[in-house]
Amino acid sequence: MSLKGRVAGISDDGLGVLEVNGRRFYVPFAYPGDVVGVKEAKRRFGRKIARDFELVEGSPLRQGARCPHFGTCGGCLWQGLKYKEQLGLKAEIFERITGIDAEIRGSPRIWGFRNVSNFIVTVSGIGLKEYGNPLGVADLRECPVFSKRTPEYLHSLREFLNETRLKPWDLREKTGEVHYLQVREGKFTGEVMVNLIAHMKPLGGVIEAFKGYFSFADSLYWSLKTDTRDDPRGEAELIAGEPYIHERIEDVVYLIHPNSFFQTNSYALPLLLKAVEGFTDGEKVLDLYSGVGTFGVWLAKKGFKVEGVELNPFAVEMANKNAELNGVDATFRVGRAEETPIGDYDTVIVDPPRKGLKDAADLLVKGGVEKIVYVSCNPKAFRLDYKKHLKNAYRVENAVLIDMFPHTPHVEAVVELKKKGG
Repeated sequence: MSLKGRVAGISDDGLGVLEVNGRRFYVPFAYPGDVVGVKEAKRRFGRKIARDFELVEGSPLRQGARCPHFGTCGGCLWQGLKYKEQLGLKAEIFERITGIDAEIRGSPRIWGFRNVSNFIVTVSGIGLKEYGNPLGVADLRECPVFSKRTPEYLHSLREFLNETRLKPWDLREKTGEVHYLQVREGKFTGEVMVNLIAHMKPLGGVIEAFKGYFSFADSLYWSLKTDTRDDPRGEAELIAGEPYIHERIEDVVYLIHPNSFFQTNSYALPLLLKAVEGFTDGEKVLDLYSGVGTFGVWLAKKGFKVEGVELNPFAVEMANKNAELNGVDATFRVGRAEETPIGDYDTVIVDPPRKGLKDAADLLVKGGVEKIVYVSCNPKAFRLDYKKHLKNAYRVENAVLIDMFPHTPHVEAVVELKKKGG
């Protein structure tokens, strides 16, 4: 197989779309206007994904990638695309999926913006998974989207493994001792949390080596992982330092723990929070799927009376700690979104998991709340929720896109839904 053609468009998941002789191919790391040659393609989920391909002629939309691992590492599909063009394509994809023409606001920083990185530790390398290859790992030395300190973090890990002789994870055999290194940074506080995810409890000598090589960390954790899934989750044990690090977003301070979710782009987070605030009306706010209180605590700081509901008890504990830390009128409790009485709230904020609202959407309609602010990083889930559950009762009043994820096809949407007849 050997064919050549010009990429005409971009797919919903950010791949270049190439059509040659009536055949359609999807090419990773390729953009509209590129001329590419494809030698091999693999059928995956009903599509032909190019595997062996080359760039013959670059599109004027292109820029030079900053990271030497670009094109192999699965972390940044769009790093070779000029940032202005990234924003335009994200808005185009969102409108194509949802039918909503929304303004997009770019990230104030597009390098060093991520406040967390999960480096997989394997026998074939330490870093991030290769794009399209579940058994391949890009053996990183740096990561310009995460931190200037990435070389220091990875060097400390490699020295630690060399001294302790702990075995990295084998992706094929599903065996090994060390699986992930998770590093979190407070971008506005300078605090650092290091969390090693391993399939063993640390012994005395290992603990001392761990403390020594990561002495720069303000918070040091060891997480025991009891399953073989490739995710950075485990039972976290504090080894040294503070149990939390802090992140400051303007005048709000948040506590960060290894097991709590926090938005990954600290620099763009104020844009997201202000978009939610701008669409929020009234005094009483329900923060559904409230997590660690990211939205609820911010809104309470601005004078709203906030109640939050979240299924995860630990997240609720963190949210109440964040409310107390900031001295705000917000309370969070454990509960299922689809079983939460809507009551007399003026606005309901929903930031559901990627699968969307599902049953909770019917609850919102029956509750008859005047305003829903829907936050989502998955436009297809929003489209399904709106068309299937919300469209008859609510209209789209406004929407804004916040680029929380530069150099990827992903974008965060904030959609203002207003009750029809209201």
